[in-house]
Amino acid sequence: MTSDVAAKAPARHVGVCETILRDGQQSQIATRMPLSDMLPVLSDMDRAGYHALEVWGGATFDSCLRFLNEDPWERLRAIREAAPNSRLQMLLRGQNLLGYRNYADDVVRAVVAKSVENGIDVVRVFDALNDVRNLRTSIEACHEAGGECQCALCYTTSPVHTVPYFVGLARELAEMGASSLCIKDMAGTLTPAAAFELVSGIKAECNLPLEVHTHATAGIAEMTLLKAVEAGADVIDTCLSPLSGGTSQPTTESMAIALGELGYDCGLDLDALAPAVESLNGVRNRFRAEGKLNPKVKDTNPKALVYQVPGGMLSNLLSQLTEQGLESRYEDVLAEVPRVRADLGYPPLVTPLSQMVGTQALMNVISGERYKLVPTEIRDYVLGRYGAAPAAIDPDVAAKVLAGAPEGAEKITCRPADLIEPALPRLREEISQYARSEEDVLSYALFPKQARDFLGRREDPFYDVPVQTVDVTISV
Repeated sequence: MTSDVAAKAPARHVGVCETILRDGQQSQIATRMPLSDMLPVLSDMDRAGYHALEVWGGATFDSCLRFLNEDPWERLRAIREAAPNSRLQMLLRGQNLLGYRNYADDVVRAVVAKSVENGIDVVRVFDALNDVRNLRTSIEACHEAGGECQCALCYTTSPVHTVPYFVGLARELAEMGASSLCIKDMAGTLTPAAAFELVSGIKAECNLPLEVHTHATAGIAEMTLLKAVEAGADVIDTCLSPLSGGTSQPTTESMAIALGELGYDCGLDLDALAPAVESLNGVRNRFRAEGKLNPKVKDTNPKALVYQVPGGMLSNLLSQLTEQGLESRYEDVLAEVPRVRADLGYPPLVTPLSQMVGTQALMNVISGERYKLVPTEIRDYVLGRYGAAPAAIDPDVAAKVLAGAPEGAEKITCRPADLIEPALPRLREEISQYARSEEDVLSYALFPKQARDFLGRREDPFYDVPVQTVDVTISV
């Protein structure tokens, strides 16, 4: 790199949010990294100069209870103690919190408050449909708790998901109280040109820090982040090399070096990170040897750009078809996904909508008749129980979907959580036998069965429920 090129680039700071302890490991090893693998590297990461460490949220909570026999709240407190100088960040699905359905407002407020109390500094909130009504309670709760509320725009492409649409959404979130904004490209389909245009548009309208999150699935993520930085992005999400690339994020070390040569200052001490990288290489190698790191998650898959399908969703669909001896129908299912999205008003393919749309596409192909078989979740979506669809749902498809709905089921237009009664008093009573704290109650509120089993094993030596070992991968 010549000095002339470096001199032409604007010299400004670009923060780095490290994802290896949350999204990186969720994307590549199904969130199976135990706390014991994290603690040895946290002191080095704490002094490396990160903008933030993403350590909690997403599927980590579920995985702790279901697979690792860990208390997720204790994990958070331990990380906070081991990294006292770092801003800790979590991912929250708005009214869905850390689960896959809408929760009562009192549960949302309590989870956000306890997350901040136990060590979280930045709460990144998003709604799968970009329905801002589903973000209101979590935004208010975050501010009340003293945390930074980062509001994420779920990026996708469709006739309605244009740059003006996203700029308008960013403006609305800023007016609702966002402390910062994030472009959340969960499928890795944000192209470099689109990133430049979108970041430029948002920065021109919103005087808030802007972060960009993408995945390396399609092989363009590094270029996308570079163009985002050139357009004015303040922070980028990257992952340390042991679990970077593929379905994860671009590599932290490589992005820092490349941006540095272009005149940007990421503020990272790569020498300080070297011992952490070495330790995490060992973690990666162990997971690989145990067969828990599927080599396919490191693959580049340009089909994500063609079908607008997240990498994790691609692998999940292939797995389901393989189990049924229908691998030959893979391309048919992939081609059906965008058709289902269009029928349903172009929902972004992010949890839980990605699973729902993928399942419907699979059923359409396997049954040989579109919408002959319809999951309950798709019916609830058409009824408005997840929020407002981004565009109009095809009326003929809606009629087919609702043909099997329970008698008396009505479409709602209000905020879905308005129909949910306060739940904490009932939940405290239900789990009182095993709960020692409000955090225990909230674990039960989020994942009743998994939390009851975990708390039961903790409190009662004769509570005979084995730790689950079923391998379920959930990507965000």
